Amino acid sequence: MAIPYGGDRITRVPPELAATFAAGDRLIVLQNDGRLLHVPREAQIIAQTAVTRAREAFETLQRADDDAISGFFARFAERLEDRAIWAEIAEINTADVARARAAGRSITRLIASETLRADMIAGLRSWRDAAPGRGRVAERLNHGNWSVELITAPLGVVGFVFEGRPNVLADAAGVIRSGDSVVFRIGSDALETARAMMRLALRPALTEAGLPEAAALLLESPAHAAGWALFNDSRLSLAVARGSGPAVAQLGQIARQAGTPVSLHGTGGAWLLAHHTADPARLEALIAASLDRKVCNTLNVCLLPRSQAEQLLPAVLAGLEAAGAARGVRPRLHAGPQAWPLLPSAHPPAEPIAREDLGTEWEWDEVPELSLEIVEDLDEAISLFNRLSPRFVASVIARDEAVIDQAFDALDAAFVGDGFTRWVDGQFALGRPELGLANWQGGRLLARGGILSGDGVFTLKTRMRQGSGGMRR
Repeated sequence: MAIPYGGDRITRVPPELAATFAAGDRLIVLQNDGRLLHVPREAQIIAQTAVTRAREAFETLQRADDDAISGFFARFAERLEDRAIWAEIAEINTADVARARAAGRSITRLIASETLRADMIAGLRSWRDAAPGRGRVAERLNHGNWSVELITAPLGVVGFVFEGRPNVLADAAGVIRSGDSVVFRIGSDALETARAMMRLALRPALTEAGLPEAAALLLESPAHAAGWALFNDSRLSLAVARGSGPAVAQLGQIARQAGTPVSLHGTGGAWLLAHHTADPARLEALIAASLDRKVCNTLNVCLLPRSQAEQLLPAVLAGLEAAGAARGVRPRLHAGPQAWPLLPSAHPPAEPIAREDLGTEWEWDEVPELSLEIVEDLDEAISLFNRLSPRFVASVIARDEAVIDQAFDALDAAFVGDGFTRWVDGQFALGRPELGLANWQGGRLLARGGILSGDGVFTLKTRMRQGSGGMRR
């Protein structure tokens, strides 16, 4: 069967898809490339039911007072702090980790450690203590005997699809601070951990605070189709996705086709751009600190100026070796065509990489990986970053503050610093748990920064107040 897409192209249904398609199923046609996504009836019902319940909960939340919302975050934190409750969650998480490890998948972000637990509790308590996210007068314009106010108001139902990181469940609940409801879909590796957190902590906290249980719902399905069905529901007010780049891009396209605004948090990897005045000792320390673990803000590419390459290269290699030593491994180096001839005989395991491939993000688990290339100067480094990177995190290392300021203006990046790259985190940098970090690979963001947090999910309601006397236009 031929199916038109994109206005002027045709794709065809493959026989294997046709054979599995049943009454009540749905077919999503991606308009940019003609890919066909099969959504079975069961996945569609799960998602639609959840959005319906979340929409009803959103309407109920409009009548809830801010003390009740604060109480929810307090009780959620208390339950995670309870030793018996956490022991049960941790036991289930151990089983999730074992299954993922047996399947050969990364477990770095899956483990519900004590550090992760402490961060979740701290984040929830920060929402408990935060100012109300709705009803705030953002702007007031007086016109004599009448005025106009712009007042923050909840956005609606937030759909949230994320990878196997249990802490994101608590982070994303932050949208309730603004009076929004949320529907989650978590990766299959962490699904049982998420179910346990919902059952033992999140749902009871909502009930105890007098808030609707459906204010935060988990799609209890491991199928990707459940996430597709969720993002295909036009009743969502915002679709948030975080995880691998291709999966996030696909989810974003589904939501856009449904007419839903998106906030995408996928491809990451930070770049470090060294100026010829960079201090070698500082460079070494920053590289080691930026490679302590693999997350989206981990250092991925290092660019050195040709004039100081021989002086700075040993610092880069030493920093990389230090990161590997901290994990008990030898790190990996990917050297561009200009860097490869300069490598000493005693260097980390290395392989050549084409300059055009510098945008490759290394998804390492235990063995730190870094790409290295030599450029003529900082201007060429900035040009390469703007062309090849995901336009996410850039760190400029220079002694001259004016040089850093000029680079800040020229870099097409959501986050720019002059130190280690791992500072890019909502809770670490801003004291607010994040829903995700957005790059500028798909363009700059409208009226907000790259850190999406619970109190950033709102709209503005315009209110007019008229004083005494008549008014006419």
